[in-house]
Amino acid sequence: MTTSTTSTAGATVTGERADLLEALATQRRFLRHTVAGLTDEQARLRTTASELCLGGLVKHVTGVERGWADFILDGPSATGGGWEGGEPPQEVIDAHAATFQLLPDETLAGVLAEYEQVARRTDELVATLPDLDASHPLPEAPWFEKGKRWSFRRVLQHIVAETAQHSGHADIIRESLDGQKTMG
Repeated sequence: MTTSTTSTAGATVTGERADLLEALATQRRFLRHTVAGLTDEQARLRTTASELCLGGLVKHVTGVERGWADFILDGPSATGGGWEGGEPPQEVIDAHAATFQLLPDETLAGVLAEYEQVARRTDELVATLPDLDASHPLPEAPWFEKGKRWSFRRVLQHIVAETAQHSGHADIIRESLDGQKTMG
């Protein structure tokens, strides 16, 4: 049996934490590879029936990872929200939609640099959290079961899944753009 080992911020991490870091690194690498070599204009293009664009996906994944890391550190109040039950207000819906767009004043290089900073912070959390079993209640939102808690482990698994899902979206968008594929 092989035990995963990785290093982050000068510390050696083994076992489950190394596995989480490796899974995060792999999915982040796929996403970064998919957008490599694009201009800002290309990163803004919608190449499928979807509203998604490549730069927006990097921006969205960055925001999601940052938000869940904030949740680990500060609990449900860190995730915003501000409404209970029902549908979120229109300004919340609009702000969420903007996370999937590379806006005219944003650059692909800028969102990638921000993604790198967020990734370093998350990696440090994975390496230093005292207890992956610690948990917080999920914020009040229509898409979360009322009263449900997520362990820090579950939050980190969600970040991996979110990154993997959007890396797949990015691969399809990039292939539609210029035929390049992340794998294959």
